[in-house]
Amino acid sequence: MLKSTTAFVLGLGLASAALGQSYDTGASDDEIKFGVILPLSGPASAYGSAGACFEGYFNRVNDNGGINGRKVSVIVRDDGYNPARTLEQARRLVERDGVLFIAGNIGTPGNSAIHSYMNQRKVPHIFLITGASKWDDPENYPWTMAFTPSYAAEALIYAQYIKENFPQGKVGILYQNDDFGRDYLEPFLQELGEDMVVSQVSFDTTAATVDSQMSALKDSGADIFFNVASPKFAAQAIRRAGEIGWAPTQFLVSVSNAKSAVLEPAGLAFSDGIITTQYLKEPSSPAYAEDADVAAWHDFRDNYFRAGSEGNWWDWSCYSASFAIEHVLNEAGDDLTRTNLMAVASGLKDLETPMLLDGITLTTGPDDFAPIEAMSLMRFNGDSWELFGDVMNVD
Repeated sequence: MLKSTTAFVLGLGLASAALGQSYDTGASDDEIKFGVILPLSGPASAYGSAGACFEGYFNRVNDNGGINGRKVSVIVRDDGYNPARTLEQARRLVERDGVLFIAGNIGTPGNSAIHSYMNQRKVPHIFLITGASKWDDPENYPWTMAFTPSYAAEALIYAQYIKENFPQGKVGILYQNDDFGRDYLEPFLQELGEDMVVSQVSFDTTAATVDSQMSALKDSGADIFFNVASPKFAAQAIRRAGEIGWAPTQFLVSVSNAKSAVLEPAGLAFSDGIITTQYLKEPSSPAYAEDADVAAWHDFRDNYFRAGSEGNWWDWSCYSASFAIEHVLNEAGDDLTRTNLMAVASGLKDLETPMLLDGITLTTGPDDFAPIEAMSLMRFNGDSWELFGDVMNVD
């Protein structure tokens, strides 16, 4: 009996090889498993809804036959926006759950904590919802790739706009004291020049509030405010500025420009006039009332993602990133090895994913792990965001 069973198993393996099928851990004839690590709890828990987005997207894929007949299983783990827990969860996904890859993680600190681990294990760590410039380093980290445009490029856009439109401005900066905050701060200061900066204050994500920092910025005489904070603290900063009667021109990093998670808690009246960047269509914008992408997003949200919000950019960013993941898996075919997944992911040519602004596509290459390198400025009008100016390539 043992001999016949062994022969049967070997026969299956030979048959699979003959059909050109090749699998790494996490893939089989019937299933593809991947993991997502998100802050379902903690100071950045607003991002946690993205987990339901990834699950919902691939539930829809499975309802429509899966990926080349294979079911996609998405395992979502909570790191509480704590880098130590991110590493713990990555090890759990790779070594215990046996996922083929990890994708869609949100946050710079957590992804930084697992950056070396994922590359040492040679496990794809792709389409990250974070714009840290370090993700575009295929020579040293060939298994890691972002989805969103880089924070450094975004910071350069703000600095250039300020120099051109507010040459006599006095800039005050609030920044998060971690890799995320510094990735914005350093290129911004380099481009703007420190002569225009009258104050820069930091905060830790363990802090209760940023009230004292906002008072210090007001007292500095700054008339331009660069808000480099994750959603909870960004909202606090906007509200506090209004409460203490400080009315600078405000620039808000794109990761915190969600209307429902940031601007509404901060107060829409206090948010009027804020400038930020975007690379995605805003479902709540009247400009997209008849847009096909937005209509499809609404259909997806209504049927597979009830936790989705009209005002949280990460809820449709993960929808767009999910399409990219689906595309890579489809293109990989029956060669579901980690090496082949990275080969496909690093060979995208003007891929149009849902919800990207017109004129923006995903392109990668062996020496270019930055899929999206364009964005547009937009301003909040007290009710919704309005794009202005042209889409800017930030390569």
